[in-house]
Amino acid sequence: MPRWLFLASLALALAAPAAALAQQAASPLRGPELLAALRAGGYILYFRHADTDHSQNDERMTSVEDCTTQRNLTDRGRDHSRAIGLVIRTLGIPIGAVLASPLCRTVETAMLAFGTAQKTPAAREGGPLPPGSAGRFAALRVLLSTAVAPGANTVIVAHAYPYFTLVGGQFLSEGEADVVRPRGTDFEVVARVGLRQWRELAATPAPR
Repeated sequence: MPRWLFLASLALALAAPAAALAQQAASPLRGPELLAALRAGGYILYFRHADTDHSQNDERMTSVEDCTTQRNLTDRGRDHSRAIGLVIRTLGIPIGAVLASPLCRTVETAMLAFGTAQKTPAAREGGPLPPGSAGRFAALRVLLSTAVAPGANTVIVAHAYPYFTLVGGQFLSEGEADVVRPRGTDFEVVARVGLRQWRELAATPAPR
């Protein structure tokens, strides 16, 4: 990442509220209200990659291009990814840019669900700061805070830990997503949705 972008990201991260609670919506969206909001666009769907083989790990990884040295999706994870994409299309939720951490499991999740993936190192970079530092994962904070034009939603497919570091609370399960409303200098989480909840939305009666 260019030095100027990192410095700008760091400044934004330090200016944003440090407390995780500051990023939780006071009134979460549910059911028809959530579906209507997503159909109107302007949100970010932050997904943790789908189910992986935990007998594998990234300890030997020397390149994000070499999938043989990474933890990868299982067949269940691949099916899960396809199912997520299918129900989102069925719901008529418009998807714009699809950003993915460059690791194989995140790129594959994005490709199977949405048919595209723009590799984005900022989705996982921790920067040179030590764990626990206020500015760590500043570039991801910028992605989550950047406004999305109405009419489509941005997807980010990445990892549990960088996101948890910014938001706190409960880790995202594999395949789960948070619906995020960007606010320019920060963001708020308005819903958490797994495959079961996506399917429940598909069965939600239209508002009268």
